[in-house]
Amino acid sequence: MQNERLRSVMTSGGWTHSSLANATGVDPKSVERWVNLGRVPRRSTALKAAETLGEDVHALWPALRQARAARAISPELVAVYDQRANLPVSTFVDLIASARRNVDILVYAAVFLHEAYPRLNELLRERAREGCRIRIAVGDADSENVRARGNEERFGHGIESRCRIALMHYGSLVGVDGIELRTHGTTLYNSIYRADDQALVNAHVWGVNAYGAPVWHLRRHEAGGMFDTYADSFDAVWATGVPVAG
Repeated sequence: MQNERLRSVMTSGGWTHSSLANATGVDPKSVERWVNLGRVPRRSTALKAAETLGEDVHALWPALRQARAARAISPELVAVYDQRANLPVSTFVDLIASARRNVDILVYAAVFLHEAYPRLNELLRERAREGCRIRIAVGDADSENVRARGNEERFGHGIESRCRIALMHYGSLVGVDGIELRTHGTTLYNSIYRADDQALVNAHVWGVNAYGAPVWHLRRHEAGGMFDTYADSFDAVWATGVPVAG
């Protein structure tokens, strides 16, 4: 997802990828990724770039305002974000792209991923070809819990439609070696996006759409803890799921 704010500021100021790279001490390819892929630079680099452009750093990269360093609370808690809407989709894409063993996705719909990153299925196929086990669980549009979620979010039947759209998005992956797709009808307390020993957990809050709810970034600790709790939760839901036929 492109960073249109950064692109606009650079254009109005006459900055190119190369000139901003020189001013901030990075490679021009890095600046290109900031603009075209929505990548977020390190805080120190972002501050220098914002100062160079004469722009507020949080206006250019809202995710820097939302992240909360959380190691003092738990060694597993990498960061906490106020709401999912403030995370660039590249955060989710980069997480999946980093996987070498397994990718687990537990949602009701999460159609924002395909809408913002149309290459998602291709990325999942690439990971599967490299030996990753891919498990995707989406909501059963006809289940009572999905309908209840729609009422709680005040979207009525919207969530059911989004579940069906999610199945359409992932449908071409059915039958691909290493990729499994199931539907589930469980109460979804959190959406989980896991890649190996890292996970993004999107909490669900009564009456609030998932994009307005907090997200925490976890990295598994050898002593166990929060990450394993969510991993076990995924496995429990997966066991109830119904495989999607081609």
